Amino acid sequence: MAASGLPPLPPQFKAVQHFLRTAQELDKREPVVAYYCRLYAMQSGMKIDSKTPECRKFLCKLMDQLEAMKKQLGDNEAITQEIVGCAHVENYALKMFLYADNEDRAGQFHKNMIKSFYTASLLIDVLTVFGELTDENVQHRKYARWKATYIHNCLKNGETPQSGPIGMEEEYYDENEEVGSPALPGQESQASSSTYEPSNEPTSNYTGIHIPPGAHAPANTPAEVPHTTGVTSTSIQPTPQNVPIVDPSLYNVQPAGEIRLTAEDFARAQKYCKYAGSALQYEDVSTAVQNLQKALKLLTTGKE
Repeated sequence: MAASGLPPLPPQFKAVQHFLRTAQELDKREPVVAYYCRLYAMQSGMKIDSKTPECRKFLCKLMDQLEAMKKQLGDNEAITQEIVGCAHVENYALKMFLYADNEDRAGQFHKNMIKSFYTASLLIDVLTVFGELTDENVQHRKYARWKATYIHNCLKNGETPQSGPIGMEEEYYDENEEVGSPALPGQESQASSSTYEPSNEPTSNYTGIHIPPGAHAPANTPAEVPHTTGVTSTSIQPTPQNVPIVDPSLYNVQPAGEIRLTAEDFARAQKYCKYAGSALQYEDVSTAVQNLQKALKLLTTGKE
């Protein structure tokens, strides 16, 4: 893989090629996510082989690329503050997951939804640069990767996939198989390289923290419908946002006496605020309100 000024990808680094491809695809649309994909690839590469000359050369070039991106994105809080970066990458991964899951539940099986499931699983891997994954993200990753493999194999064998988590225990993901990997620059004319465009979709009711498999994705997310299905594309109107009712008691909140907040409490409150800020980037009022209420309640009562 000799793209973006990088030397050919050493065979030892085959496990990170999908992350680098995803970074290439997202360079213009989501440069922050692209940055962290490359950071994950570099950290993984360092663990695999940092001594072989060809590997060292590749890692040095990748490091130079990361430094250039960091300078270019210098003032972006998602780069300067890890908690914001984590929220940004996680929100993008979950939106991708929700789009693919919604298509799956609707029985719309196509390459873009496979790619969305698979790329969502990769982006959850990327979240490990910020620390240990939550149990919810571990489950999302497992489900998305299994679903991508299952639907890919069904379509390849001429079979009709079943929607939902049926038979999940019997499927095993092969990390070396090219399942819906993003197209490299220059290949877009042959196959659609995008999975969905956040700027074109209405917001959903996800919280940014807990989203069980099966939750619904935005209704008008663009999708590539195979011509052989005979499905006619129709214009779908954006659905109204379901804004949660704000707890009236929070309007005139007075901190209770003797409330002792721990460092963990402050970190949790900060995380809720950052999730709210990240949600607003996608104009997701529901998610922003929910997380701000959680932060306010935690800071004023010491409880969630």
